[in-house]
Amino acid sequence: MASVHVSVLLSEAVEALAVKAEGAYVDATFGRGGHSREILRQLGPAGRLLALDRDPAAVAAAGAISDTRFAIAHAPFSELGPMLDARGMTQVDGVLLDLGVSSPQLDDADRGMSFRFDAPLDMRMDTTRGETAADFLARADEREIEEVIRDYGEERFAHAIAKAVVAARREHCISGTRQLAALVEKAVRTREPGQHPATRSFQALRIYVNRELEELSLVLPECVERLTPGGRLVVIGFHSLEDRIVKRFLRDEATPRQPPKGVPVRAADLPPVRLRLVGKAVRPSAVEVAANPRSRSAVMRVAERV
Repeated sequence: MASVHVSVLLSEAVEALAVKAEGAYVDATFGRGGHSREILRQLGPAGRLLALDRDPAAVAAAGAISDTRFAIAHAPFSELGPMLDARGMTQVDGVLLDLGVSSPQLDDADRGMSFRFDAPLDMRMDTTRGETAADFLARADEREIEEVIRDYGEERFAHAIAKAVVAARREHCISGTRQLAALVEKAVRTREPGQHPATRSFQALRIYVNRELEELSLVLPECVERLTPGGRLVVIGFHSLEDRIVKRFLRDEATPRQPPKGVPVRAADLPPVRLRLVGKAVRPSAVEVAANPRSRSAVMRVAERV
């Protein structure tokens, strides 16, 4: 049974966008529309909001919004540029990225993203295309499986898990969530209190199958290109890998370039900075975490186009 999605840092994120009544905005991760609805409440009659989501269920949920200022596109956010061009929106006043997986995706057993349910090992956010987690585990060699689990799950037992997966698939196909969780549990010798041994492996496979980090690296430069001067980029991340990408990108775009040592280049001839950092990283309040425990790892970063 799918749960109701609670938008994390809802008021903080929309406030950070500094919504202009007649502005144009992008909610690049619609989810179930919490942020989009709040942006629409602050827009005037001439304002525009384009939402993107790669999940067909999210796109279907957007059908409940009957507003001529609003449009939804079934697309990953790496396709932000073409989606804007198709609607004649060359520049926008703000972009919101709410990264990671949504509660409906985690709580829908058929999506195979959680070992709380015995379900097909799918894990795709867009169920209409791409390789499933089961497909990957069936065709990848031991080294590739180890790299994915180590790099995307920060799992120190990645080698043992990959070895166990390859050994198990010689006997039978690894196609179910509980099947994989049990296999990982046997391979992981110790784990932090309160965390299931398969947590990191499931996170790693989900990130890999959906190319989450690659998508993020592609969209960030496009966001900056599309922002008008004074436009805001607001990014909410949920784990260290994605937050590291966001933090480094924003820092680099906000730091003046230095001329190479020994090369006679004037500072005025160097590329100008494109962003100004706005405030410090924002985390959910204790009240929000108590009401929505899944928000506890969220980090929001904000920058403004200069």
